[in-house]
Amino acid sequence: MRRFLTAWRRSIQARVVTSTVLLCLVVGGATGWFLLRTTRDGLVEQRVERVLAEASAETAQARNRLSFATGTDVDASGQRDDLIAPIIARGAASGFAVVLSPPVGERTGLRAGGVRFTQNLDVASVPPSLARQFDRVAPTAWTFTEIRTRGPVSRVDPGPGIVVASQVTLPADGRTYTLYYLYPLSEQEATLGLVSRALLGAAAFLLVLVAGVTWLITRQVVNPIRRARRVAERLASGHLQERLRVTGEDDLARLAVSFNQMASNLQRQIRQLEELSRLQRRFVSDVSHELRTPLTTVRMAGDVLHDARDEFDPVTARAAELLQTELDRFEGLLGDLLEISRFDAGAAVLDADDVNLVDVVHRVADTTRVMAERRGTRVVVHEPDQPCLAQADARRVERIVRNLVSNAIDHAEGGDVIIRLAADQEASALTVRDHGVGLKPGESAMVFNRFWRADPARARTSGGTGLGLSIALEDTHLHGGWLQAWGRRGAGAQFRLTLPRTLGRPLRHSPLPLVPEDAEVGT
Repeated sequence: MRRFLTAWRRSIQARVVTSTVLLCLVVGGATGWFLLRTTRDGLVEQRVERVLAEASAETAQARNRLSFATGTDVDASGQRDDLIAPIIARGAASGFAVVLSPPVGERTGLRAGGVRFTQNLDVASVPPSLARQFDRVAPTAWTFTEIRTRGPVSRVDPGPGIVVASQVTLPADGRTYTLYYLYPLSEQEATLGLVSRALLGAAAFLLVLVAGVTWLITRQVVNPIRRARRVAERLASGHLQERLRVTGEDDLARLAVSFNQMASNLQRQIRQLEELSRLQRRFVSDVSHELRTPLTTVRMAGDVLHDARDEFDPVTARAAELLQTELDRFEGLLGDLLEISRFDAGAAVLDADDVNLVDVVHRVADTTRVMAERRGTRVVVHEPDQPCLAQADARRVERIVRNLVSNAIDHAEGGDVIIRLAADQEASALTVRDHGVGLKPGESAMVFNRFWRADPARARTSGGTGLGLSIALEDTHLHGGWLQAWGRRGAGAQFRLTLPRTLGRPLRHSPLPLVPEDAEVGT
């Protein structure tokens, strides 16, 4: 069912064919119902007119025969037999049945004695409502009924029919009797069945024909679209030379021409961007390398000046200290630029080994203790009950943690920097939490941008270059992990690093929550 639903969602042709067939089925069904209803009404109306005419003729003929009866004939039973026998005989030949009821005024019903009727006919075929209507003298009337018979041989077809009631007066006793003529609708039923089968056969043939025609028509439109989709997928996968084959001059051909022009323009622009990116990476790399030599010379001179600063006057000594600080920062910036250029060029590789994140965190805490004390804060490590192991590059992981801790110290505002670690069967994670100024809404996705600063006027007391979190994010992606940030203005920030236990295994969750437990809900 899932594969069918997927194919249904992806196939325009299947949806168009199915929708067309369903619409044709609805329209054809409504049309067929209307035609059948009209045919049925016409057949029944025609049959009713003929039945009424025949019943009227039979009644008139019976009255005519009774008018010739002598006034001295007082045998009412024989006269009834002489009345009904010819009608039953003609009915057997013409295919209708007849019932002669007891005289009007006798509430004995049609099932009592004295009822004359066609052989094997069930007198219950006469509707009780019509029989009650003729318990008194009444004009000719008719209604629909269900003709029922008894026995295997019958002179009238069972099934739906029409019953016509007329009254005659018998001269022998002067009483009024009711004649019920029952005419079957078997011929009309057979005709209607034939028409129904013909309509169903024609509808089935037309549905198959419509489905085939719709499939052929949509195929002419869908096939070029599918070819365009395949070419677009190959373009997206990097085959920029792919183009659509143009045939004809219709709208689809012009669409193919426009698509090819778009692909050519994209190819040209992508190549230009690749060339600019290559030149930019080469420029950064070359500049970084070229600056190494003068920086080494300036570093040597700066070291000499820094070592001899005690012999200088206070202003010159302060300048030597500032020079040394900026040289350290400049050297770090060059190193970060070189690392960024390696990431951009795709030349960064991992030297993976089993790493315990607890050991990495303790090393980083020891190296940043002096900086934390200078800022009036502490780095607190909450050790887990079990090792947090992961296949990773220890140097890169330590650089990630150092960047996170340094950034937290720089923004802690005198509060403690808390590091938590946890691990499960699939991943190992650590969080770095500070209670400083925090982040505004939307800034958690921007902190990893190169040279981005939440407050441009804020000084970098830790000596950062503005590339630390960007490099940390690239190192994390190189491991197939997650590096995420959470922050709230006035409530501090928390960064979470999640690494897979096995290199190359996709991450589905993190052992630690991104939002700290001590964060106030709704603030």
